[in-house]
Amino acid sequence: MATVLLVEDDEIVRQALIHELTDLGHAVHSVVRALDALREATDGPGYDMIVLDLGLPDLDGAEALKMLRAVTDTPVIIATARDDEREIVRLLRTGADDYVVKPFSGDQLDARIQAVLRRVRTNAPPDVLEVGGLRIDRDARRAALDGTPLRLTRLEFDLLAFLAARSGRVVRRREVLAEVWRQANGDDQTLDVHMSWLRRKLGETAARPRYLHTVRGVGVMLTAP
Repeated sequence: MATVLLVEDDEIVRQALIHELTDLGHAVHSVVRALDALREATDGPGYDMIVLDLGLPDLDGAEALKMLRAVTDTPVIIATARDDEREIVRLLRTGADDYVVKPFSGDQLDARIQAVLRRVRTNAPPDVLEVGGLRIDRDARRAALDGTPLRLTRLEFDLLAFLAARSGRVVRRREVLAEVWRQANGDDQTLDVHMSWLRRKLGETAARPRYLHTVRGVGVMLTAP
């Protein structure tokens, strides 16, 4: 089943959902505040799903959703009492993967979780990624350039695989730091140093990039030469 981060401030609802989802086989960790959810999303053990209530005490859930989307790709199901079509459409466009309107049962939420996870897993990047002459085997944690194995550190491999899975897309620096280093507010210099080391191993420089490109003021991108 799934590892679920439940963000809900109503004690009765929270305890009921923890009990029901646990009985259905899920591992559930719960927090009450949006800022705690952000910390868990970036520094926690890694979640398969986030269930986010909109009426949180420290921050509106819609704002929390925007902040979560800036730091994690983890699927988010909105739990809302706002049965308003325009609001629901806005939340889905902001980055929610699904929604469920209160009151709802644990069985209904479980069905939503399973449906979203099926979609996510169907669309997940393959275990072996190929970008130009780069070949990255994520399961074996091996990478090669034009058939020659690359000797990468753990973080260099994680960075290369993360960018290769998003080949051709500019990825914001904050997103890279959150997903690779698990730091929502990491140091840009950390990324710059690892990009420099990785470029050296790919036989390129920042001045003459082939695979790794920096888009000033936006982020970084890996693309075939």
